[in-house]
Amino acid sequence: MLRRTFLQTAAATTAAAALARSPLAGATAAAPKIAVGLDNFAVREMGWKAPQLIDYAASLKCDTLFISDLDALGSLDDSALLAVRRQAEKAGLQLYVGSWSICPTSKGFKKNWGTAEEHLRLGIRVAKTLGSPTFRTLLGGMADRKTEGGIQARIADTVAVLKACRRDALDAGIKIAMENHGGDLHSWECRQLIESAGTDFVGCNFDSGNAAWTLEDPLDAFETLGPVTICSSLRDQQVWDTPEGAAVQWTAVGEGLIDWKAFAARWAQLCPRVPIMIETISGAQRMFPYKQPDFWKDYDRRPDKLAKFAALAQRGKPRTAWKAPAGPEGKKANQDFQKSEIEKSITHLRTHIGLGLKA
Repeated sequence: MLRRTFLQTAAATTAAAALARSPLAGATAAAPKIAVGLDNFAVREMGWKAPQLIDYAASLKCDTLFISDLDALGSLDDSALLAVRRQAEKAGLQLYVGSWSICPTSKGFKKNWGTAEEHLRLGIRVAKTLGSPTFRTLLGGMADRKTEGGIQARIADTVAVLKACRRDALDAGIKIAMENHGGDLHSWECRQLIESAGTDFVGCNFDSGNAAWTLEDPLDAFETLGPVTICSSLRDQQVWDTPEGAAVQWTAVGEGLIDWKAFAARWAQLCPRVPIMIETISGAQRMFPYKQPDFWKDYDRRPDKLAKFAALAQRGKPRTAWKAPAGPEGKKANQDFQKSEIEKSITHLRTHIGLGLKA
């Protein structure tokens, strides 16, 4: 073999081997067939209940509908829930259901559904009746990082509630999907919570937008949480550098920094049977002064993770915050904006990324 030919062949072999080892191996291959859906919080301003949400999701040719707020179901009686389930089945939609905090010491915990354990048991019953494979819940929000004992104390309190309801979940065949929510948990802390409670009945509801609120690159956070992901609430975002740290603004899919082709390919490797469900919450900006030393009193600074977030911010482009006009026109403007954001997102995933099971 000629020396030049040998070197070319060796180089190609080495490159192929490196690609195979890469987390994004196959990212440029044909898009996998992954179900696509919407989270009802994306159109929260509409005030729709389950019947209207089902009709809307069907009109967008969604495969799934995530009703992430029990209030959106209206009645929680079994007969009413079964009627919702039949409507969804007729529309060709798989339902997913969720609710809010089950951490009794979280600043975000509400007693609307009783104690934390009563809330979780109610969610398990609702999920089983609706035919949802999971019940989404969460710890709280970023304010919990500043509570007595810090976030580790809140994780322990949440794990205790989960373990108390373990038998209920297993008997019902329902998995509990804990979300990395609103800056409450770094990806590794969410993984810690899930594994401490037990992966036989607890997994992750992965939220790509919330990952940026804990100073993580969403795709990097997914490397940690993807193997335990059982549900999703995804959105895109722009992140850009500021003198104090970084700014984050959530966007419609395709208008931010996420490489959705690479993301979908990795999704197919780590959790292929989990639908990609979109929860657009676009418009507002949040500043994170992470370059200030005091910021890290409440967060776990991991240089390798932060470096990836900082690199993301270097690539980002500042956006103008969107706000509805004041007065009577404001509500209608908010409704139109929210519908536009989710519709752009679903269309992008279906037409540009090739996701979705329906023609």
